[in-house]
Formats: sequence, structure tokens, C-alpha cells
Amino acid sequence: MTSPQTWMITGGNRGLGRALTLAAFDAGHRVVATVRGDHTLPDHERLTVMQLDVRDRAAAHEAVEHAAGVLGSIDVLVNNAGYGVIGAVEEASEEDARAIVDTNLLGPLWLSQAVIPIMRSQGSGHIVQISTVGAAGTMPMLGLYNSTKWGLEAFSEAMAAEVERFGIRVSLIEPGALDTEWAGSSMRFSSPLDAYDEQRIELFGTAEVPWPAGESGTGTTPEDAAAAILARVAAVDDPRLRVLVGDDAPAQVAAALDLRQKDYALDPRFPTA
Repeated sequence: MTSPQTWMITGGNRGLGRALTLAAFDAGHRVVATVRGDHTLPDHERLTVMQLDVRDRAAAHEAVEHAAGVLGSIDVLVNNAGYGVIGAVEEASEEDARAIVDTNLLGPLWLSQAVIPIMRSQGSGHIVQISTVGAAGTMPMLGLYNSTKWGLEAFSEAMAAEVERFGIRVSLIEPGALDTEWAGSSMRFSSPLDAYDEQRIELFGTAEVPWPAGESGTGTTPEDAAAAILARVAAVDDPRLRVLVGDDAPAQVAAALDLRQKDYALDPRFPTA
């Protein structure tokens, strides 16, 4: 059992964010959960719910400063808010691209920038970035989503080396399949072109956009994923930057890295074992 901490979790009303909010709260921590609109989180003196659009840099800084001012500290920031987009690269509109980059990539950047001075003054803190196994590789029709998570991992890896001297830890959480609404009602779709219908059928079993509602109950539960993240934060001696979540995650990352290794190995100058 760790000492009570102050957690700030974006996207705290749905899916993994909600499960993590409730798990941190149940573990005795004070939690600031940010939401975009209405929410169904419980009322409690240790749970503060704030409205925040993570795309708004000024609002992100104000939210962090307000939370730290009211609660006295922010020990853990979890950048969870985000979503997926299905669509071939050719199909992506400017609106599709700018919206997902603003949310999935720039949102975590703004909040990380806002919290670092606070954690630096405390001499401790933990920034937890919710990434994906799709940050190790890609798949067709998820190029925009993958690109935001690759960018998240790039700046977070550099940031981890920059802030370590201040006592700040950084974790990249890479879940495999999660049993949430991410691939269901939360998924967004680019306007489809007929040229890609065959590939959509091969990948998803349908060319219909949006796709029909699927069955739930597949993948790691958000509660199990939340428990793994809490364990990661509590494990102060764990040196990992990247943390795989879910039984399917290791194999997916291994397959993606193997493909990349084979690609580089086609260059005769590339060192091989």
C-alpha cells in the first residue's frame, strides 16, 4: 500500500480513464478527473471533477495550476484522454488529422509541460502516458491514430531523460486489446473511398462505415488494466519506460519489432547478431 497521493487523470469518465479514476480513489488517493462534458462519477471529498478540453493549451495549464493550488500537489499525472480514427491515409480530411493530433498528441504535451514545474518544485512526480502496442508498429486504416501515439512515445522518451534529474518518472503504458468502447461507440471514421472497401472487409469483416456494433467482452478489462497501472506507479524500483498491459501485448510488440528488424536487415551495412 502506497502513501496517499494526488492523481490527475484526463478522460476520467469513460473506459480506462474511469476505471483508473475509481481504482486510484479506492486505493486511498485524492483524484482530479477531467471530463469534456457531463459525467457520472461519484461525489466524494477525495474526488474532484473538472471540465477540460485537453486540446486547449491555456486551459490545460490553468487546470493543472488550479488542481495543484487547491490540493497542494500533483504526484501523478495520467494523460489518458484520446480516441481512435479508422480510415486510410488518403481518406483523412484535414479536420480528421488536426483533431486527433490536437487530442492524442498535443493534449498530453500541454499537460506534461504544465505539470513538470510543479513536480520539479516537489522533487518528485510521475507522468503516465497512455499509449498502445500500436506505437511499436502500425496497421492499415489506423495510420492517423498510430502516428499520434508514435509522436507521444517520441517526446515522452526524450522527456523522461530530461526530467529524471528532478525526481520525475515517466511511464509509457502500452495496452493490447481493451474491453472498452474505444473500438465501438467511441471510434471515429474518415469518409470512405470505394477503393479501400476490399481492404476494410479483409481487416474488419465489413466495408460498412461506421461499422456495426460489435460484441463486448474481448480484451483486457479496464479494471485489470487500471490495476496494472497502479502497480506500475507503486513500483518505484521498476526501471522500465514502456509497460505492456494485457496478455496479448507482448506478442503484438514482438511481431512489430521483428518486422522492423527484418526491414533494416535488408541494408547490408546493418549489424546482425
